[in-house]
Amino acid sequence: MWMALKSLSGRRVSGMVLATCAFAALAACAPLQPGTTEYPVGRGRLVLPQGEWVALDRSEEALPLLPEPGATVPLQTRAVGLRGANKDWLAILLVQTNSTNHPRPTTLWTGSCPAQQGLMVEDATAHSAVRVDCLRFKRFAQSGGWLDKNHPLLAQWLARQGAAPAQPYSHLNYRYATEGGAYIEINAVVDQRLLRPQTRSNEDFLRAGRPGQEWAHQLAEAARLSTSMMDGYLAVPPFPIALPN
Repeated sequence: MWMALKSLSGRRVSGMVLATCAFAALAACAPLQPGTTEYPVGRGRLVLPQGEWVALDRSEEALPLLPEPGATVPLQTRAVGLRGANKDWLAILLVQTNSTNHPRPTTLWTGSCPAQQGLMVEDATAHSAVRVDCLRFKRFAQSGGWLDKNHPLLAQWLARQGAAPAQPYSHLNYRYATEGGAYIEINAVVDQRLLRPQTRSNEDFLRAGRPGQEWAHQLAEAARLSTSMMDGYLAVPPFPIALPN
C-alpha cells in the first residue's frame, strides 16, 4: 500500500528475543465484544465499534532493518471504512502492524516526531532511539490542501478509492515501535461530526476540540496495548459523537 515506511526504519542489534520470553510477556487473548466488527491484520485483530464497516484494501510490505542487507520486518496493512446512513464515508482507518508473532531481533528505530504548527503532536519517547511513540492529530485536515501536502500517498489512495469524507474531517497518525521489534501505525481520516460536538456558545466552542483529542489518546493507548496481546487485539474506541442520521 503506501504507509510511511520511507520515514522510518529499524536497525538490528546483537541478540534475538527468545520466543519463550516474548510469549511470557504477552497478555491473554481478548474475546470479541457483541455488536462489533472484526478484521484480521497481520498478527492482530482489528475490532471496530458499531456501524457499517467495509473492508477496502489489504497489502503486505517489509520494513528494512539497517544496516544488514536484506533484513526486514514483514508488515501487513488493513484498510477499512465506515459508511453513514446515506452510504457516505464517515471514517477511514488504515492499520499496519507485524505480519506474525515470530521472534524478532532487538531493534533500534530511526524516525522523528517533529512539532508542526496547527497540529497536536505528542512524542512520548523524547527522541529515544530505542522505541517510537508518536501521536499527531490535525483537527481541520481538509483545509488548504493540508492532507495532500503532508500525506500525499494517503491523499492519492483515498482519491483512488473514492473514500475521502465529504464533510470537514480530522486526521490522526500514530506510530508505535518497541525495542523488541513490535510495530504498529494507524492513520485515521474521520468526519468531524463524529469527533466535534455542535457549539452554541463561546464556552462550547472552546471545549469542542476535547472529545476528538480524547478519542485520539484512547486509540493510541489501544494500539500500544495491542502489541502486548497474544492475538494483537486492537479495539478501536467508539467515536465520541453519535453517528449522524
